[in-house]
Amino acid sequence: MLQFIYSIIGFVIALGILVAIHEFGHFWVARKLGVKVLKFSVGFGKAIWSRTASDGTVYALGAIPLGGYVKMLDEGEGDVAEEDLPRAFNRQPLWKRSLVVLAGPMFNFLFAIAAYSLVFAGGVEGLTPVVGKVVEGSVAEADGFRQGDTLLSVDGRTLNSWQEQRLYLFSKALARKTVYYDVKTEDGQQVQRALNLANVPMSKIDARLVAGGIGLIGWFPEVPAIIDTVVSGKPAASVGLQQGDLITEIDGEAVNGWGDVVRLISASPGKAVALSFSRNGLTESIFITPEAAMVGEQKIGRIGISVQAIEVPKDRLVNVNYGLMESLYRGTETTWMMSVLTLRMLAKMVTLEISSKNISGPITIAQYAGKSAQIGFTSFILFLAIVSVSLGVLNLLPIPVLDGGHLLYYFIEAITRKPVSEKVMIMGQQVGILLLFLLMSLAVYNDLGRLFN
Repeated sequence: MLQFIYSIIGFVIALGILVAIHEFGHFWVARKLGVKVLKFSVGFGKAIWSRTASDGTVYALGAIPLGGYVKMLDEGEGDVAEEDLPRAFNRQPLWKRSLVVLAGPMFNFLFAIAAYSLVFAGGVEGLTPVVGKVVEGSVAEADGFRQGDTLLSVDGRTLNSWQEQRLYLFSKALARKTVYYDVKTEDGQQVQRALNLANVPMSKIDARLVAGGIGLIGWFPEVPAIIDTVVSGKPAASVGLQQGDLITEIDGEAVNGWGDVVRLISASPGKAVALSFSRNGLTESIFITPEAAMVGEQKIGRIGISVQAIEVPKDRLVNVNYGLMESLYRGTETTWMMSVLTLRMLAKMVTLEISSKNISGPITIAQYAGKSAQIGFTSFILFLAIVSVSLGVLNLLPIPVLDGGHLLYYFIEAITRKPVSEKVMIMGQQVGILLLFLLMSLAVYNDLGRLFN
């Protein structure tokens, strides 16, 4: 219940901030270009707060925190006084109207740049870039990577932490490129290794790309196979497993740590396995059938247990931070890479190269909002930056109803030298609403699938 409350609060705060930034972009540029703004609202429905400024602009908070809008003076939405005609939006030259529409997504990108820059300047804690395991039969193993390798750089980009390579590898995997690592081996030799990302199946280009698709797992201390919590109603609870039990063997294979538990249980969805555990110095054996759950396109087994937390040695942790200008550069670069990555993912989904299950909707966003808010300020800021980029990219798609649809109309107007007819605009809006409805339906369907899995 507490997690649900955090999710709702985090979602409302995140959406309110990002909508306010997006709409403020339209508002600020419109006023700077001489367009009269009648109302600036964050949220829809009946206003729970409003104030009218001296210039007549109404500022409001709507009761439904699921969007927002800027209402500008426009002859298409009502009569306009003679003296106000020069300030009507529809009377503005094409370049002014285009800038006003473009401003919303651009402010989302600017916010993301500022958020990433702030995080980079403040410092990000991560693990040292040391390979803890190379998955057998993986792309990484085929290309010569070995346990104990220290990854120094990728394509000349210095790696200060394990996490720094993830976004770059994601973009290169989508582009089916080969990347080049400078590596220090466990015996101290410095070598270069090529990692051919074209060999990574498209179905494995998802959030688990580095470990699940490429086969590189960062070093992490071995976690003992001691159960911390047992989820009520799940297979582990039904067979009597308890907190503190030490799992020693699964289907005849010795368990040396929590990683073995995850590997062996995940590999047996819906299939009964023999499990041995130690409790109070006594060893017991049971049979347990893991539930089947979908993670992306892969079916895995789960029994409803979690692991005890352990402390990572200080010499395996790094805090990466940069100066002001370097942080700004990296913030801009990260925003650009995220934007291109989002577009490529959408294009691959349209061509059916990547599963549409990667699309997330409001339920997943709310869950991440709540979790990131619980973790801390930095995590929540990073979450806002990611969603802000997605919001900016989505709004630039050439779909009527979105900002990109209006820009498409203006592009046609620039070529034909006359505005798009009202009939075409109405038809475009209907198509746009249908497309957005289908997209949202797919996103919610994916959310519900993740929730119940």
